[in-house]
Amino acid sequence: MLAALVMLVTVVALGSTPLSAQPSSSGARAATWQQAKTPWGDPDLQGIWNNVTATPLERPKELGEKALLTETEAEEYEQQIADRRAKAEARPHTGYAASIWFETSQSLSEKRTSLLVEPAGGRLPALTQEAQKAFDKQAERRKLSPADGWEDRGPYERCITRGLPGAMMPGFYNHNYQILQTPGYVAIVVEMIHDARIIPMDGRAHVGSGISQWLGDSRGRWEGNTLVVETTGLRDVDLRNAAVFGTSTKGRVVERFQAVVDGVHPDEDGGWPPVRVCVPRRQLRPPQHPFRSSSGGEGESDRRRAETLNLERSASPAAGGSRWSPSATSSSRKTTRSRVAEPPMRSM
Repeated sequence: MLAALVMLVTVVALGSTPLSAQPSSSGARAATWQQAKTPWGDPDLQGIWNNVTATPLERPKELGEKALLTETEAEEYEQQIADRRAKAEARPHTGYAASIWFETSQSLSEKRTSLLVEPAGGRLPALTQEAQKAFDKQAERRKLSPADGWEDRGPYERCITRGLPGAMMPGFYNHNYQILQTPGYVAIVVEMIHDARIIPMDGRAHVGSGISQWLGDSRGRWEGNTLVVETTGLRDVDLRNAAVFGTSTKGRVVERFQAVVDGVHPDEDGGWPPVRVCVPRRQLRPPQHPFRSSSGGEGESDRRRAETLNLERSASPAAGGSRWSPSATSSSRKTTRSRVAEPPMRSM
């Protein structure tokens, strides 16, 4: 019997307007199975889990407060997704179709209209004044130098990281997560950009507030059969290229993981301010393969080649100020590559 893993994420971050805590009701749920345990007695959540879904992060505005679809509505919604994809696949493609590149699903998670369950409207709260100022500042900077150098591109595009909570959310592809446990530690291996989260479970304190990391500083604990992971020490994430939504050094992310089998769901406690996301994951049997990426290499290399061609044409009296073209870039690929320094890239 394959299990499912429910992840509830509470985000208290720069990018969210605080809301009043809204208690969640939890009915009596009869357990029909026993939680497996590790040899040292902890709940066993090990395995490979996949969170691909057709349910969007935010609920479409036209659905208002409608959190769940009926069986008929869900079937119609999923058929619309299938029809749109079939239409897109029927168009001529250069290279290969999206179905080869993307890992997608046309199935909704539990017929829900959004992964966001708090706020009740299923949409992200407005940015705080501080976050809006940061966003506006970044937007102005992009106008001046959208792609002048590799540092102008965000960490996600450069295959460095999606940060938190983005690394734990559905994306375009590579939706697999492997959970490993040892006495005193839980490790979560993220297939996308091969992030690995090493989470101490021994009650140690967080690192100092002056230390910021891409994935923050995580500490875990068990509450019954639920794995609770609290993360602080986050970086100021560039909203331009952040996955899902940005965080700041003031941010805090709380995740709750619990296995679900045959409809037995985790009990939810009340008071989850201000943003709560529920991401179901299904268990997979095959091994998780290593992630491979060019770290945005092709896009960055083409940008540098185009930059060089622009400089050459600007310096040429016969150019007349003409700009580069795709054909010119292609024909100059060999000579340009030898003269343009490539940006530093991590081996994937």
